[in-house]
Amino acid sequence: MKTNPNTNLTRREVMSTTLLAVGGWWLVGPESRAASSVPNAGRAKAVIQIWMWGGPCHIDTFDPKPKAGYDYCGPLDKDIPTNVDGIRINENLPILAKNADKYAIIRTMTHGINAHETASYVVQTGRKPGDGIVYPCVGAVVSYFKGYRGGYKGLIPPYVVLTRPQGRFSEAGFLGNRYKPFATGGDPSSRTRFVVEGIVAEGITEERQKARRDLMLGLDRLRAARPSDPAIQELDQADHQAYELILGDAGKVFDLNQEKDELRDRYGRTKFGQACLVARRLVERGVPYVTINYEGWDTHKQHFTAMKRMLPELDKGFGTLLEDLHERGLLDTTIVWWSGEFGRTPRVQWEPPWNGGRNHFGRVFCAVVAGGGFKGGRVVGETDEKGEQIVRRPAYPWELIRTMYVLLGIDPSATLPHPQGRTVYVSPQPNEGYEGGELVTELL
Repeated sequence: MKTNPNTNLTRREVMSTTLLAVGGWWLVGPESRAASSVPNAGRAKAVIQIWMWGGPCHIDTFDPKPKAGYDYCGPLDKDIPTNVDGIRINENLPILAKNADKYAIIRTMTHGINAHETASYVVQTGRKPGDGIVYPCVGAVVSYFKGYRGGYKGLIPPYVVLTRPQGRFSEAGFLGNRYKPFATGGDPSSRTRFVVEGIVAEGITEERQKARRDLMLGLDRLRAARPSDPAIQELDQADHQAYELILGDAGKVFDLNQEKDELRDRYGRTKFGQACLVARRLVERGVPYVTINYEGWDTHKQHFTAMKRMLPELDKGFGTLLEDLHERGLLDTTIVWWSGEFGRTPRVQWEPPWNGGRNHFGRVFCAVVAGGGFKGGRVVGETDEKGEQIVRRPAYPWELIRTMYVLLGIDPSATLPHPQGRTVYVSPQPNEGYEGGELVTELL
């Protein structure tokens, strides 16, 4: 049994004991103007974001309140110990309970927003709306610094979404279309093939794809007549890269038939479980940012019916992903970030038409982070006995995102290219009036 480190320090105490410089640039927080060097700055090479589309309930997952009573817990009134002393989570997450030493729980995430679109924007960009700028999300920023500017040479785009984008906001923001995620479409749990949009054509064999390419090239007389023309050479390069994805080695990253059945079973033969496996394969190939959009968590009605199915599904996919990354030596350099746009109301809505549902709850929710320099086996913050109020250490999305940037070696004080030439920083600066603002130093 692991021992839980002391997490009772205040933010001011933690900040006062961390005085570091990160790779030569300085972090200045609103509470402490001293800078600090983060021990694992720059360690992370990739991020796997598990986006709980719709918002998971914190007290049904990583902040259980079994003594709160039936009107709060419903039938999910049992928690279980983890392999870290003092940390308990919902009983339907036994695999994650065995791996609590690998991740940290932030139980007091907050922004106070109860609308999906705005909350999604805030949690994924670390920015508040209203200043006339549409900011890029973390995936686009990582794609900018670690992808196109960071020497990434892969044919798979540096920012991948499994399997479809939310459509809640423009992920690329002002960075433009180049930094939009590549959405795979398809279903990785398919019994035949994972049909990835633009790479795998359903019902068409590899031999037929090759025949189509050969026929196209045979009919292209202009290309044959002017092989040295720069425009033709550029077309040839694009054509080669496209077919390398379709027929070559690069696109095979999406072929889950290359994995052993035993491992696929461990992840769970569900769309989410197999998406977690694809995400591991992508970061193993060097893709710097992968988002798994895990739908189904907007449980206004019949919440507990949905949880009976989805909590075990979450446990197998998320828990096995952590184990698999650890076993392959990838967790040390891969951040895994689990969160939704908000939580759900701790008090159950039993009355019609909800019939046992939970509403939106931006006052307090959970996030889980692992790998890439984050310390596992820790809990940040505390909520009251019913999970309705923050008792200690509110944590804001911009604090967590700024911390991830540091671990990725991205300067939070660097600027991004705005099309109108405005000075826009990677992360909110001290003079921008954001609450908190410093790093989540408790996890470093």
